[in-house]
Amino acid sequence: MGATRTPRGKWIEEGLRALVAGGPEAVRIEVLAQSLGVSKGGFYGYFRNRDALLTEMLDTWEYEVAESVIEQVESGGGDARARLERLFAIAAAATDGPVRGITADMAIRDWARRDAAVAERLRRVDNRRMDYLRSLFSAFCPDEDEVEVRCLLAVSVRIGNHFSAADNGKRSRAEVMELIRQRLLA
Repeated sequence: MGATRTPRGKWIEEGLRALVAGGPEAVRIEVLAQSLGVSKGGFYGYFRNRDALLTEMLDTWEYEVAESVIEQVESGGGDARARLERLFAIAAAATDGPVRGITADMAIRDWARRDAAVAERLRRVDNRRMDYLRSLFSAFCPDEDEVEVRCLLAVSVRIGNHFSAADNGKRSRAEVMELIRQRLLA
């Protein structure tokens, strides 16, 4: 019986963890192999080189944070408000894992500041998210300007909430996030 290979997805996941921890420079084959407790020879069974891994990391991230989320939302059916509720619940419940977590999103946003190809990928993901939100908000909000405002607020709150250290007066952050959700769905 042959030795069990480390699955391709484990290399990608570990690469995303390294990206979050130290940026794209931290995604090194030898370090990933060490983290996985395997030899780096197994890496080459899946990837030509480090650049191939970086591309697959971005492909995985893009699918997981855009298409997979949309598929989950759509599979539950319901009207636009019900789908938005589900989308907001999925976003709020996302663990801070290596792919869907907000830290992965932040690491890719940081990487995009220094790499035009990653910036283009990020733009595509953000546009896909905005297009999907537009399709939902426009189902019950006839004012195009209001749709754009709600879309940008929803995305900005999802991203920016993790940067704010401000107190929220008499309310907890969770209470304020609930008020935002209610306002967006009104």
